[in-house]
Amino acid sequence: MMLLHVPAALPSRADMKRLAAAFVMSNLAIAVAYVALVAPGTWFPRQDPIAWTAQQLTLMRGVGSIVGGELVVSSSGADGTVLVSIESDFRTDQYPAIAWAAIDIPEGADVRLLWRNDVAPSRINTAPVAIESGRPLPLLLVGNPAWIGHAKGIALLVSTRLDKPLHLRGAVAKPMGALAILVDRAREWYAFEAWTGESIEKVVGGADVQDLPLPALVALATSLTIAIWFGWTRLRRGSPAALPGVIVVAFLAAWLVLDARYMFNLARQTAETAARYRGLDWREKHLAAEDGELFEFVEKARAKLPAAPARVFVAAEAHYFRGRAAYYLYPHNVYYDPARDAMPPVERLHSGDYLLIYRRHGAQYDAAARQLRWDGGKPVTAMLELVDRGAALFRIE
Repeated sequence: MMLLHVPAALPSRADMKRLAAAFVMSNLAIAVAYVALVAPGTWFPRQDPIAWTAQQLTLMRGVGSIVGGELVVSSSGADGTVLVSIESDFRTDQYPAIAWAAIDIPEGADVRLLWRNDVAPSRINTAPVAIESGRPLPLLLVGNPAWIGHAKGIALLVSTRLDKPLHLRGAVAKPMGALAILVDRAREWYAFEAWTGESIEKVVGGADVQDLPLPALVALATSLTIAIWFGWTRLRRGSPAALPGVIVVAFLAAWLVLDARYMFNLARQTAETAARYRGLDWREKHLAAEDGELFEFVEKARAKLPAAPARVFVAAEAHYFRGRAAYYLYPHNVYYDPARDAMPPVERLHSGDYLLIYRRHGAQYDAAARQLRWDGGKPVTAMLELVDRGAALFRIE
């Protein structure tokens, strides 16, 4: 049996035309198949999506503030939950899906959508929200017996202690029509993905949660384009000698698409960072950052500490704040648990030590008796040196 060797050749103009046509056909086929799979109802509804920004969110439980167009929740409420609500009034049959834009939801957290309707206004309805990589997935409510009438207020409940700040950018009620689905995917791919302090490897390419990530689409479209080109060429009894060159061209085109999206996001991040910090001195830049309140409190606390390095114990629910507080307190001798939310053992505290508590529940202080205790443990004698917005500095006596 003889094997026919076909020498590789550069793609001709006809090959490139067929490749371009194959690209268009592959994307159309993927779009139709995708809509057929995910559209819950009519492909062409008359309603537009309803979007709420971070400024329209009401933080009912937890501690947080608006920073750079996001609601940044630094700690949960006293009951260990975060509750964010939205005033709403829309027909549920016209909006079968709710999507929350949030990141850094702790792993294993019980996350639920809450809502009331005008059919049973006194009842609070719930539905679990799936979480993937710290981000809530869009919730499809078609078939839920409580998703009826008008939605008179919706809310997101996160039942867990936060180990780092939770970022919420808003929510969207979606009619889930064909055009809206495709537009949503395009907006997700080119949505601004702000820097959150994580490694660059955490950049997923667009919105926090995507039903069809752009890298996956590009890989599928590229493979299908090459397959269509090859089949078309064989049907026309053409030579497949240009196949290696076609694969290279298709790969480079896919690479350029993904790189263009990254550069687009990088340019927006550069502009946002410049706008936030332009014209500020070093102190004002710290105050404008996400941990500005912590920096301001530590700055006041440092004024209470002796000039010589002192032993300072740091406690906070979020490991991010524990680490940042320690950084701001250097060159004092700072002690904290980087892995878990834990107060220092009482036996380790000595007279002259300091204890800085930032946004952590469970500590009680009797000012008259100068007695400080936490988590129901043995009290220690301490002087309250500073207190401000959920933070306190104590000197152990």
